[in-house]
Amino acid sequence: MANACTDGIDTGFVALGYFKVAILGVVQGITELLPISSTAHMRLVPAVLGWQDPGSAFSAAMQLAALAAVVSYFWSDVRDLAVNSIAATLRGQFRDRSFQFALWIVIATIPIIIAGVALSKTLNTCNSPLRAVSVIGWACLVMAALLALAELWARHRRTIKDATLIDALLVGIAQVGALVPGVSRSGSTLTAALALGFAREEAARLSFLLGLPAIALAGLKEIWELHKIHIDAYAWSVLFVGIAVAAVSAFFAIWGLMRILENFSSWPFVIYRFLLGLVILLGVAAGWLV
Repeated sequence: MANACTDGIDTGFVALGYFKVAILGVVQGITELLPISSTAHMRLVPAVLGWQDPGSAFSAAMQLAALAAVVSYFWSDVRDLAVNSIAATLRGQFRDRSFQFALWIVIATIPIIIAGVALSKTLNTCNSPLRAVSVIGWACLVMAALLALAELWARHRRTIKDATLIDALLVGIAQVGALVPGVSRSGSTLTAALALGFAREEAARLSFLLGLPAIALAGLKEIWELHKIHIDAYAWSVLFVGIAVAAVSAFFAIWGLMRILENFSSWPFVIYRFLLGLVILLGVAAGWLV
């Protein structure tokens, strides 16, 4: 089904209505924070069900749901980091660990801001070539391979207390890959953190904390873009239903991810991403995914 465009912004979610958007909100919330690509599922699930593609605007705005879930789940980390870094700043203690880590988060966000601005027109336009289903399928396969390599070769011993500016910057650079649909922000940053030798659960914590500004900026930017094109009250209400449902499902997704990484490994996600990529590419070849 063709995408709905308003002033060049993909607003396909409006045509779906409350119930379908709530269903997609559950899918988005779960897949946004697991390393399995929410974009892949946002293309695959509507296609299988014969629904309108909700569009890139929906996926971007759903970042606010992810933000709420990450802040809620890691509230003690976020609170302590904020309070301690502000206190250190006021005291002029710029060697304080909390201040340094907060600064590293800002630095780690710079690469994706630059890349996002440079690619904004290509990423957000209706029928963007980067949202082609084949691109998403290949991205899933590539990320499955990279995550598998990180599992096989990394030592998985470091903790977040061992993190350095270089670690933060490398994870931030990896985050740029998330601009390509199918890569997954969680997947790219978790893979980078694992490759740097962090323990699995520590890699996830580092990934989420470093990604907070990028998640917030992506969601707020899309809300502003939708505001500028003056979508009506009904469209806003549909969007907020999706965000609310996605926030709850995203919280449980983080809980599940942390349990899996603490007790097992990231191999379940490697296998799932590989199979998902194959299904998508086979669907494209068969003509039922376009």
